[in-house]
Amino acid sequence: MRTSDGVYLAVVEFGGDGPPILLLHGLMGRATTWWPVTGWLTGHGRVLAFDARGHGRSQAAGPWTAERMAADAAEILEQAGAGPAVVIGHSMGGLHALVLAARRPDLVRAAVVEDMAVDFRGRSVDDARAWFGALPQPFPSLAAVRRAFGHPRPEFGDYMAECVEERADGYHLLSRTEHVVEIASEWARRAYWDVLPAVRCPTLLLQAEESVVPDGQAERIAAAIPGARHVRIPGSGHLVHAGAPGAYREAVEKFLAGAG
Repeated sequence: MRTSDGVYLAVVEFGGDGPPILLLHGLMGRATTWWPVTGWLTGHGRVLAFDARGHGRSQAAGPWTAERMAADAAEILEQAGAGPAVVIGHSMGGLHALVLAARRPDLVRAAVVEDMAVDFRGRSVDDARAWFGALPQPFPSLAAVRRAFGHPRPEFGDYMAECVEERADGYHLLSRTEHVVEIASEWARRAYWDVLPAVRCPTLLLQAEESVVPDGQAERIAAAIPGARHVRIPGSGHLVHAGAPGAYREAVEKFLAGAG
């Protein structure tokens, strides 16, 4: 589909019948990184996802802001005739789910936010820029991709193996470093506390044990959203749904049952 500002976004329909469920992936990810979850999630409704701008098979074009990318999600739902939906977002996608719920409450009936903060101000992206720049692209094999990203937790390697494409000289990341850094740079400049009071739908905040969320912030986010529930998943890293799939499924299915 094409957005109102002319950007092509690749949409994936995973199947299922009933209430719509929209999945929003994390930074550097793509729609198909949700495959481990969709096997059971399609039993709860019609599951769809899309590659965010600058990710996967979608067009790379700014603006690289959470507001614009949440608007992309709204347009996906409108064009697919799929609202109001349960919106499930990981990391970057979790922030976009919150912004979408605040800006377009008519399109979001419930939200799940997986290991994401609303305030990273003061953090520098220089280390991330240097790390991405040092990656040995192209990778000679998918095994090399998994080795490069699979520390300290192997699920990151599997995740990133889904986010490359094979070319004649090897495997290349589908996201460009400068776009990823630009997205993360906004998080270092702007907080999103202001959107939280406008989130009125049932909301589940899932936090990893080894979390990227600053200490105490998940509890503050939960307190700022009326009726939100905060659950920390023991033994999990940032990719909660991949590193602790059983606990993740249990928490989400319990939430969906209560969210109607």
